[in-house]
Amino acid sequence: MPHRRVESLWMKHFGAGDADESQGLVPRDELAECRCDSPPEEDSGPLQRPKISTWEAGWNITNAIQGLFVLGLPFALHQSGYVGLIVMISAALICSYTGKILVSCLYEEDESGRPVRVRNTYEDIADACCGNICPGVGGKLVNAAQVVELTMTCLLYLVVGSNLMCHSLFFLPVTPATCSVINFLILLPCMLIRDLRVVSRLSFLCSLAQFLITFIVIGYCLGQSARWAGRGLSAVAVDFDGFQVSVGVIIFSYTSQIYLPPLEESMADRRDFSRMMDCTHALACVLKTAFSLLAFLTWGEQTKEVITDNLPVAVSMMVNVCLLVKALLSYPLPFYAAAEILQNSVLKTDTSSGDVTERQTLLLRASLLVLILVMSLYVPHFSLLMGLTGSVTGALITLMLPALFHLQLKWTQLHMRHKLLDVMILLLGCFCSISGLICSIKRIITAFGDK
Repeated sequence: MPHRRVESLWMKHFGAGDADESQGLVPRDELAECRCDSPPEEDSGPLQRPKISTWEAGWNITNAIQGLFVLGLPFALHQSGYVGLIVMISAALICSYTGKILVSCLYEEDESGRPVRVRNTYEDIADACCGNICPGVGGKLVNAAQVVELTMTCLLYLVVGSNLMCHSLFFLPVTPATCSVINFLILLPCMLIRDLRVVSRLSFLCSLAQFLITFIVIGYCLGQSARWAGRGLSAVAVDFDGFQVSVGVIIFSYTSQIYLPPLEESMADRRDFSRMMDCTHALACVLKTAFSLLAFLTWGEQTKEVITDNLPVAVSMMVNVCLLVKALLSYPLPFYAAAEILQNSVLKTDTSSGDVTERQTLLLRASLLVLILVMSLYVPHFSLLMGLTGSVTGALITLMLPALFHLQLKWTQLHMRHKLLDVMILLLGCFCSISGLICSIKRIITAFGDK
């Protein structure tokens, strides 16, 4: 049959291939480089997942934490002053730490003291922590939060991509709805991606686009260095609501925890995971800090919410084209993660097993694509809804749950300083979630009141 031939060709390029065996384990010391010489851990199941290199894993993380949020960081720095610089550096350290402790919760020590991977997903960790209280409920809640966060991220990329396409094609009579449909057609092959290596290659291209955007803006700002005289950050943040929003933007720009369990599982050498997290977050911190500080020094009090609005028309057009490419290339990573979670939950099987037909998988992924398209066309007050969702699920997944799960599963193995650090991160996550929720609700009420 023709459709069988087409499907086999697509699966040849996008489907799961033969995998190399894993060459190592996460270190026994959860926050340090692995020094154990334990033999490779073999994946279970009839089919092994394809393995990716440390570089490919790093590109995926870079794609996740070098997102479109970077365009709002100069304005966040303008609102938060010197404290914003401290938050920007601290957020990189904290999010790298919570990512590593989340992955450490996938492991338990065996009789000989070697770490063995006994859990596979964020859901498994939640079930292990909540098993005695409400079996199965914790994992379902975590899955729901992850799917909402990932779907809203995909929605953000589609809406932003459609708006950028409208601005780039200003000479054609196209509407945002038309551009959304065009982008939807471009993104249709996403439902055929079954191999994380394909996502890694797209993430590499996405990261190149992000670096190009960053260097264009930094280069322009360096060329305007004569305007820096007399401009400086304020010592304190005067606008408390603005500061809260700024902290949320900075912290959530480093969010990658949702992707880490499957990403670490797919690494050919898992011993490099900790080092990879440190390097990617350090690079992101340097670029984001330089980008934000130089942009603020260039425009000062005139710094706008999206920094591209400050750029001259010619430079802005160039950046908008790069942003459009980045938005489209960023879409596959959250879509792939959301589809994996839904497939494991709805179809009740792991993608590495052969129990589910390709037709069911493609139907589920196509339904998710269509749902995101419909939401992009009809959801009102998108930015406010995104802020509300991020405040609730972002802080929960990025800060609160990793610290809570780490305390519960590793309590007897932790030093006191690690316990105190986890408690502080847990409290910080609660503050960010509650304050962000209050600010988002206030803005939603104001928006509907002015309507």
